[in-house]
Amino acid sequence: MAITISLVALFGLVLYFLLRNGSLSYGGAFTAAGFGFFLASTGAAGPINQTATAIVQAISNL
Repeated sequence: MAITISLVALFGLVLYFLLRNGSLSYGGAFTAAGFGFFLASTGAAGPINQTATAIVQAISNL
């Protein structure tokens, strides 16, 4: 659970800076956020969470 919240905060921060710098339009940001919410409700959510957890654990073991 803590990893998920941390990744959400990280992606939210990156999205904020992309919007602030003009690298991403508001429509693109809305589309990306919507895609994330819809992706989370599919069967792909489990493997994505497992992959993210494995990556975070690998980084912490370095």
